[in-house]
Amino acid sequence: MTTKLRRAFLIGLVACLIAATAWSDVAPPEVPFDNVAYNGDFTFVRLRFNPTVWGQGPFYWGLDLKWNHDYPWAEDNLMKILEELTLIRPTMSGSNILDADDPELFQYPLAYICEVGYWDPTESEARSLRDYLLKGGFLIVDDFSDMRVRGLQLRTFKRAMKKVLPESRLIELDVSHPVFSNFFRLESLDFTHPTLPYLETVFYGIFEDNDPEKRLMVIANYNNDIGDYWEWSDQPDNWYPIDLTRRGFQLGVNYVLYGMSQ
Repeated sequence: MTTKLRRAFLIGLVACLIAATAWSDVAPPEVPFDNVAYNGDFTFVRLRFNPTVWGQGPFYWGLDLKWNHDYPWAEDNLMKILEELTLIRPTMSGSNILDADDPELFQYPLAYICEVGYWDPTESEARSLRDYLLKGGFLIVDDFSDMRVRGLQLRTFKRAMKKVLPESRLIELDVSHPVFSNFFRLESLDFTHPTLPYLETVFYGIFEDNDPEKRLMVIANYNNDIGDYWEWSDQPDNWYPIDLTRRGFQLGVNYVLYGMSQ
């Protein structure tokens, strides 16, 4: 690298760091949403949190590094697939967004959280989520990867989960686990995301008592973003391969059925 290129690279890096710091010092704006009333049917629940870093981006509501990625289209499309293919009666009129320490969370067997590379739960959130998981709740973790800084987002997620379940450890899953075959039988866990072509997708689980023979409480899609596959599936400009979208829905259906039955 020439001196000029090196200097330009360093200037750009410093600018990015300054911008990130500036945004992280300002509370992100509120995201508008309308929850649906509890009705006894399966309702998709997404957890919200204040991210450690956020910024403006080309996403819905103009936010980046936020818990609301792919909302509400991802969950809306997954509910359509569940209604069409299973005997579950999903709520089709909307979904819910809850804080991890909202008592209402305990009415729902499954929750979804994304962008956990910027997640630092409060003590109240960690304590409530711990109770939720130990009482039978199932958590889907999505949309975090380490293309830019090796291992940073994974370490952040591990640190957050240590606050939630101090004795827990992540265990890498393979395709033999029942969560990958309880409705659709997946033959492979190769879910290479088109924007992350150099990263290997890894599925991590957290088990009750750290015993892989017991209940899976948390599943984490690392170096992947299945919410993207759900969101873009019905768009005319969907640029994800059909097979990848199809298998993304298969994962989602399997996750829901596993969380409802354990």
